[in-house]
Amino acid sequence: MNRALARLIAGQICVHACMAGMRMASPLLALREGYSPAAVGVLLALFALTQVFLALPAGRFADRHGLKRPVGYAVAAAAAGAALALAFPIFPVLCLAALLTGGATGAATIALQRHVGRAAHDSTQLRQVFSWLAIGPAVSNFIGPFFAGLMIDHAGSAAGSTEGYRAAFALMAILSLLTWFWVRDTVELPSVIAPAGGPPQRAWDLLNDPPFRRLILVNWLLASCWDVHTFVVPLLGHERGLSASVIGSILGAFAVAAAAIRVLMPLVAERLRERVVVAGAMVITAVLFGVYPLLGSALAMGLCSVLLGLALGSVQPMVMSLLHQITPVSRHGEALGLRLMAINASSVLMPMLFGTAGVVIGVGGVFWVVGAAVGAGARMAWRMDEREAT
Repeated sequence: MNRALARLIAGQICVHACMAGMRMASPLLALREGYSPAAVGVLLALFALTQVFLALPAGRFADRHGLKRPVGYAVAAAAAGAALALAFPIFPVLCLAALLTGGATGAATIALQRHVGRAAHDSTQLRQVFSWLAIGPAVSNFIGPFFAGLMIDHAGSAAGSTEGYRAAFALMAILSLLTWFWVRDTVELPSVIAPAGGPPQRAWDLLNDPPFRRLILVNWLLASCWDVHTFVVPLLGHERGLSASVIGSILGAFAVAAAAIRVLMPLVAERLRERVVVAGAMVITAVLFGVYPLLGSALAMGLCSVLLGLALGSVQPMVMSLLHQITPVSRHGEALGLRLMAINASSVLMPMLFGTAGVVIGVGGVFWVVGAAVGAGARMAWRMDEREAT
């Protein structure tokens, strides 16, 4: 990993850690102020909601302006959101801060991914750089909540005060500003102008391309697996009589395994093929989802969680690599925005669907239905880079 890529990863970690810390601190403050779990659920949904609507415009903006300007605007928005929560730690402002920091993180991520993908010279390097870049969110999901929690617990001088929360919000604003420190010296790549004379291009036209359509559907299926694991494992653990700390450890084992596989992937990138890795991960995930509800012990669930983390953690670098290979260079930002929009829409809607389905078919039934869908999608994953005959 070269120095330029390391700086971009550091920038991604800082802006994503800002959102992750805000996503942990804001609901805690809302609960302390007496807001209902339903209100807190709305607050959490707002972190993803902005990205659903801003992803495509952010992708087009990155296609036109490159890296620094989109990241600069994103840093300003994230810092403003955290600063507003610092100045006015009340629920409506926390909702506004969630919209700002969530949208800023999505926009910065698209610009960073686009730049890194364009800087790669071949498919092997694409797999390597996106494997390294995929480590960033795993690190930031630890850094942001950990340091926000420290501030909340130790910076407040009196019970019932908001000083600790204000300190956490201040730290998150500083983290977002550090993103610019890491990114500002990056050399912009030459702009790519779309060919003139053709019909007006719309982002949705990308879905008319069969390989891209398959890629988005496969990515959505696999993103749903992340959501169902995060949502259903606590319910399954509760049914088994497991403690909160044990359930947290099972989910933590999944996250550690997903991060670990991404650390190893750059070392063997030249031996990997995108469709083989993704299709294999889907088959493995389908099998593990079929077994998961039958496990009765915490140790067995933990082992299954680790295996699932290894399978699902391997997917994102392969998807990102293939996306950059099958879409026009002038439309990488749009393609990344469309992908991010689909993932965040899934994160907003799927937990509600899983909750309803769990009442009807049971917790185990949710695992089996999603596992069957993912298994059926493995054939589509195998054909992601194939173009249909005309």
